Amino acid sequence: MKSAKQMVGTVVMKQGLNYVEKNPLENLNNILNWVKKIDTKGSYEKIYSALDKVLEDKENNWNIYIRSLFEDIHPEGLKSFLSNFIVNNIVYSSQREKYSKKYNCNIPNIILMDPTTKCNLKCIGCWAAEYNKSDSLSFEDLDNIILQGKELGIYAYFYSGGEPLVRKDDLIKLAKKHYDCTFLAFTNGTLVNEVFAKELQKVSNFLLAISIEGYQEETDMRRGEGTYSKAIKAMDILKTHKLPFGFSTCYHSYNTDVIGSEEYTDLLIEKGCKFGWYFTYMPLGKDASTDLMVSPKQREFMYHKVREFRQSKPIFLIDFWNDGEHSEGCIAGGRNYMHINANGDAEPCAFIHYSNANIKEVSLLEALQSPLFIQYKLNQPFNENHLRPCPLLDNPDKLKEMVHNADAKSTQFTDEESVDDLTDKCQDTSRKWAETADKLKEILPNQERQSAGM
Repeated sequence: MKSAKQMVGTVVMKQGLNYVEKNPLENLNNILNWVKKIDTKGSYEKIYSALDKVLEDKENNWNIYIRSLFEDIHPEGLKSFLSNFIVNNIVYSSQREKYSKKYNCNIPNIILMDPTTKCNLKCIGCWAAEYNKSDSLSFEDLDNIILQGKELGIYAYFYSGGEPLVRKDDLIKLAKKHYDCTFLAFTNGTLVNEVFAKELQKVSNFLLAISIEGYQEETDMRRGEGTYSKAIKAMDILKTHKLPFGFSTCYHSYNTDVIGSEEYTDLLIEKGCKFGWYFTYMPLGKDASTDLMVSPKQREFMYHKVREFRQSKPIFLIDFWNDGEHSEGCIAGGRNYMHINANGDAEPCAFIHYSNANIKEVSLLEALQSPLFIQYKLNQPFNENHLRPCPLLDNPDKLKEMVHNADAKSTQFTDEESVDDLTDKCQDTSRKWAETADKLKEILPNQERQSAGM
């Protein structure tokens, strides 16, 4: 496997990393020009143009954000992030495109996988609760997935679970071995301590997203008493060690007003979060509560608040369900990412528990060519209105059709919920959101719909 330096050129890569190491704040324009030089295809030309304007305005929230990265993150971590970001998103994007055409399937740029289903918490409504608690991917399994992925041009690997840090020793070993990849774990933060923070600092290519549901009342309601304080403590430890990290929040019917507030967002920025991932509650499992599903009004509220914060706050935010207009629809099914659960089942999405292939029995490429993944490729985008991207929450009949066409089987251990039962729970929510989403598409200025937030 060629290294980033071999692919990009030793001189060019060294020059850029020297900018990061020596007086980075004085070299922001040089760093941007370095990235442009590597991106010979001009794949991110619109972003470069926006960044040129941002760097001219020191009062701009994105200018403040970029400068905070260089001030708050230790140099090795920043160098690792930039070099690996370039490898995954620029250098190897053409390789993924080539293989996608050659094998007639989606090739993702991120693989999400579950090292284990074990967890030290019992969160209400957790989608992972539907899996067998004894399942796990061995170190060899995880390593093999990464080796196969790199052959296809995939250099970003995210972990979910279960609680992935139950396996933190193995995850550190993988980060050391695959130093040319970027790793991120979605974690409840309760297992983060000083020793682990020092290990993260050594490897430099392993980030954390701390799961938090609001303040103490909202977080402990779903995650158990004392969880909020432990999550906040984890952030304090990571910030002290100058490590890049962010937050992961599931918004539902009982916490949307809080997590969408300016005060709460400011708190997370103050704690050191550099990015935030917003998910919305999904009613997975036969006994899953539908009361936690957000109303159209609440989802629209989050749509506006995230865009407002992108214009005013020094933090990078993603709302998976409401950002379909930027990604041009659903990103799952290998289009941008795929999920491999702790049993080895290759699923199109962490919230879609159906599969035709197990990574312990077939190759990664064969899993991406499996019937359900091909159904995703053939049917994406699932709606002309990209504010309705999801095949479950927004287009449940489409998911039902794809699962049946693929003859995919349930991967849930506890109840093997049928796709008919699952999608029936989302029909009413889907119809109501369709009315709101279609109105939003019509009344919002085209400029706002196309804006990436800069």
